[in-house]
Amino acid sequence: MSTATQSDVMIKSLNNVIQMDFDAIAAYRAAIERVETIEYKAKLLEFLVDHERHVAELSEVVRAEGGTPPDRGDFRQFLTKGQVVIANLGGDITILKAMRMNEDQTNKKYEHASIEDFPEHIHTLLLNGLADERRHRAWIRATLEQLH
Repeated sequence: MSTATQSDVMIKSLNNVIQMDFDAIAAYRAAIERVETIEYKAKLLEFLVDHERHVAELSEVVRAEGGTPPDRGDFRQFLTKGQVVIANLGGDITILKAMRMNEDQTNKKYEHASIEDFPEHIHTLLLNGLADERRHRAWIRATLEQLH
């Protein structure tokens, strides 16, 4: 059995992040459809665009490394989107709480990936993605605090 090359390890790690971003995209689409407050819709759409950009940027890196990036999320998509769909029963606050849980997961995934030993340009992409994820979570938390 051959050992994985550094490129293989990097491709696998980046593909995991890409799949998670696809999961987040599905959750954001579900939230945007269901949230009633126009300001929240606009902000969630902004965050959705960030996740789409992450997918595009990281997919480009995976292809440059000789890999094939995923073109959709995995089983977690049903969980992350499902949380939002179920949260719809409780209105905007419950939907935002579901999105906060989803952003907690994306933050962890980016934090983990950003400490791996990758070339500087990839590390920079991951740190920029992490900054976006932290901004998403901070806005959701601050908005929820204002609502309580």
